[in-house]
Amino acid sequence: MYRTHTCGELRLSHAGTAVTLAGWVQTIRKFGSITFVDLRDRYGITQLLLGESHNAQLDKEPLGREYVIQAKGKVAERTNKNPNIPTGDIEIHVESFTILNKAATPPFTIQDDTDGGDDLRMKYRFLDLRRNAVKKNLELRYAVNRAARNYLHEQGFMDIETPFLIKSTPEGARDFVVPSRMNPGQFYALPQSPQTFKQLLMVSGYDRYYQVVKCFRDEDLRADRQPEFTQIDCEMSFVEQEDILNMFEGMIKHIFREVKGIEITEQVPRMSWEDAMWQYGNDKPDIRFGMPLLNIKSAFTRGGKITATGELIAGTEFKVFNEAETVLAIAVPGAAEYTRKQTDELTEWVKRPQIGMQGLVYIKCNSDGTYKSSVDKFFTEEKLKAIADAAGAKAGDLVLILAGREERTRKAMSELRMEMGERLGLRRKDEFKLLWVLDFPLFEYDAEENRWVARHHPFTSPKPEHIPIMINNDPVIKDAANYLQHPYAQIKANAYDMVLNGNEIGGGSIRIFQRDLQEKMFAALGMSQEEAMHKFGFLLGAFEYGAPPHGGIAYGFDRLCAILGGSESIRDFIAFPKNNSGRDVMLDAPATIDKKQLDELHIKINL
Repeated sequence: MYRTHTCGELRLSHAGTAVTLAGWVQTIRKFGSITFVDLRDRYGITQLLLGESHNAQLDKEPLGREYVIQAKGKVAERTNKNPNIPTGDIEIHVESFTILNKAATPPFTIQDDTDGGDDLRMKYRFLDLRRNAVKKNLELRYAVNRAARNYLHEQGFMDIETPFLIKSTPEGARDFVVPSRMNPGQFYALPQSPQTFKQLLMVSGYDRYYQVVKCFRDEDLRADRQPEFTQIDCEMSFVEQEDILNMFEGMIKHIFREVKGIEITEQVPRMSWEDAMWQYGNDKPDIRFGMPLLNIKSAFTRGGKITATGELIAGTEFKVFNEAETVLAIAVPGAAEYTRKQTDELTEWVKRPQIGMQGLVYIKCNSDGTYKSSVDKFFTEEKLKAIADAAGAKAGDLVLILAGREERTRKAMSELRMEMGERLGLRRKDEFKLLWVLDFPLFEYDAEENRWVARHHPFTSPKPEHIPIMINNDPVIKDAANYLQHPYAQIKANAYDMVLNGNEIGGGSIRIFQRDLQEKMFAALGMSQEEAMHKFGFLLGAFEYGAPPHGGIAYGFDRLCAILGGSESIRDFIAFPKNNSGRDVMLDAPATIDKKQLDELHIKINL
């Protein structure tokens, strides 16, 4: 062994002990005839003291940053202790040292406050991984992985590997395809998830399955997406929705306890999809703060009915509201003191292409009980007060109102709510709020093709009480303008998402396990019998051999780690991530391949 101890384990109790350390040189400080070296490894930093006797060797073999060295000596108490590191009470009085490997000058400093930009650090990711900040992220990732595995093992789950080379099923995101040399002109696909395999395992009798598994999707990227990502993938047999919610709520609570030291004793709150959209404008609401939406006027159907018809704004000549499909408001606490400059800045913020609104209306609820609005000439003070009261505003609050098309306006108001929560410091990274969102629509309407598409995936079961609606009605949409009146628009899925701080961290459903219902689902999605058999014949066939009732869930492992680590980006918690273009800048991949390889695969490039 090149070392007897790590650079993070020695304490004052080891004083006088002869030790051998090995690691990387973090910093070098020379004071007269004495040289101090901070030696770093994965476990920490230890200060080395090289006395005058080493100067000749140092002159002959000068040390540099990131040199790999071995040092032998004795542990001694430091005269000037460093309370910021666990080894700060001691140092090593070096008797001999050996340079194991020299290093070129790093392109950026290997420390928390590095001077390297994102692109540079990604190019030299193997150096970036030496930084303590990145190391802590990977340690957290490992801790989450270990906690999840331990919990699932204790609950009787079995870790079973499923294939990476599978058949393409391009219903969801785009597949990554892999050519087969032994089968010219044919291709494998990399799995977007192990969905069908875990269902087949249920048919096989392995009633509690899990994997911490890589998945692959060739889709446009952003901070919380990667072309390859990791799921905690789970499935159970002979269970209903309640059983799954309880089981995996338990897993998340176990992770919080083991990894963050946070004990969550209360049940995770539950909210229907309709209530989430109605109150917060999206299906993954951040419930760390309030500011619920006031639906003044809306085309959103709740329980199959339009319930916000605009009484609060009736009888005015303000065309923006009168002609809008939807008018939504939020009450921002304590923001009535916003200046004209600040409200103008908010107006410009909602006009950005990412938000896409035409403008913003505000009502100031002044502390003296008066009301001031950007639309004073259209609304009496009584009207303004009625709107403010309905939004839950108090004296000193600011009411913000958006109007426009239903879908865009609801999404924009959700974004505005989150932005105001951020500005007011209500989205604290050290506060964690979990939520179950239930009863999603089973289908979404595709206007381009005038057909239904699966909101979750084609294997999700309708809620038991909605199965007859699906069985007894034709899925064809004959009146596109009134698609919301189609019976299929009212079908709810036996599906559920777990939300953490406004991010979906897991989602799943009770699955279809009867062949006839699964065939009906495929037909509803516009698949012919031939297409369904070509793509999923293996699954339909399996359902004829005693498929049990089953369901499951998959957690976005990278995203869960990022939130627990207080980061917006999952890249910080992946050892070797891709950039926003899906490139590995360290390996320079993807890359061209040799013509010989292309010929073997019978592939011609046409660019």
